[in-house]
Amino acid sequence: MAVPPSIYPRRLLPLFLGLFQGTLLLFFALFVTYDEPSAQAEDTNLVANQVYSTFPFFQDIQVMLVVGLGLLLAFLPHYGFSAFTHNFLLLNFSMQWALVLQGLLHHFHHGQIHLDLHKLLISEFAAVTVLISVGAILGRASPCQLLVMATCEIPIYLASEWVIVTCLGVLDVGGTITIHVFSCYFGLGVSKALFRATQPPLHPKETPTASSDLMSLVGTLILWVFWPSFVAVLCQPGDAQHRAILNTLLAMSAGAITTVVASSLLERDGKLSPGHLQNGSLAGGVAIGVVADMAMPPVAALALGSLSAVACVLGFRFLSPLLRRKLTLHDQCGIHNLHGLPGILGATASIVAVLVASKDTSGPQPSQLSPAGGNASEVVEGQKGVAGQALCQAAGLAVAVGASLLAGLLTGAALRLPCLARPPERLCFDDSLYFKIQDEAESPEPDNSAEEGALALKEQV
Repeated sequence: MAVPPSIYPRRLLPLFLGLFQGTLLLFFALFVTYDEPSAQAEDTNLVANQVYSTFPFFQDIQVMLVVGLGLLLAFLPHYGFSAFTHNFLLLNFSMQWALVLQGLLHHFHHGQIHLDLHKLLISEFAAVTVLISVGAILGRASPCQLLVMATCEIPIYLASEWVIVTCLGVLDVGGTITIHVFSCYFGLGVSKALFRATQPPLHPKETPTASSDLMSLVGTLILWVFWPSFVAVLCQPGDAQHRAILNTLLAMSAGAITTVVASSLLERDGKLSPGHLQNGSLAGGVAIGVVADMAMPPVAALALGSLSAVACVLGFRFLSPLLRRKLTLHDQCGIHNLHGLPGILGATASIVAVLVASKDTSGPQPSQLSPAGGNASEVVEGQKGVAGQALCQAAGLAVAVGASLLAGLLTGAALRLPCLARPPERLCFDDSLYFKIQDEAESPEPDNSAEEGALALKEQV
């Protein structure tokens, strides 16, 4: 008996994930291994010190991505299950996919890939780009569309990062350019191509409630607490890592206070906007990443955090409505305001920091480790002057914006394929489309035609 076409989209998600995980099991069985245990005591101590110094940062980043970001995305009142689960699913899917690609590109020697904590951390950083990008289309895309988006974005990100860090020698220890700017404009490109020239109307389930905004604000606080680990984990231990932690804390503290000031001045009666607090408080962490390990005065970190918070709040208040009207650009989570604008501001600050540091004998102290295991500062020192490095910082920003926008537009066009089961507008932002909700399971069968039609449409999707 033939399978009705309407159930194919429902079978596509488990089929896609099952094939992916099965293929990865085979790949790991054939090509992935651990390093042989060393008999030398000094080598054993070195590995132990690396694990003990890195794993606490790694745990902090896990809490950020799984709990903090998941809560931050839960501002849609009827989409909490989906926001949490899709974020968790995309993190694991993208991390494994990046681990395979990174291993084949950089760590494939004598037919084997030797796995360690640093390679896993680099792959998780690649997964962050996907988690940020999907914020532009959150609630209006199916899980299959999000997985295809992740499949396309990871290799493009790895290529972009290789050009920016390895070829151009851009200094970006906290991923301001390579992660935040890239993922922002990739997501906006996907959104523009997916929705084409039409602006989706305001959905009745799109408006946050007090409880959903409170949950999202809790996510902001978790991200705020652990953000210094995200910025400092790839720094060289010692002075550079210490500077990165201090600069990030200063920038985020100034950003939090400035967000309250800007939101109160812009909103009627001096009241605060939850959306401003949820995003503006984190803008300083986005902007500071590119200069976090450079030798600069503490006041520079405070100023950059304040400026990035102002840019974020002004973006939500004025720029986002303008882009919706003029460019019909849909940005559900405001990733352009949190990641794009502060990212560009941070990249500009890095150009200024490099030029100013030429007058100081200490100079900038870059310490980012490239995915291949080399030190990006080695590329800079002795090969480029100060003006050349500043030019490379600007070129890296241009590459991140241009490559991500073009790739996002092409990926968004691919996501329009009917087989990927994009939800119809009337069923967007609804957990019941993807989850068996307990209250619904216990409720009696619907007895009117409107509810039957909605259920039939959900079955088709």
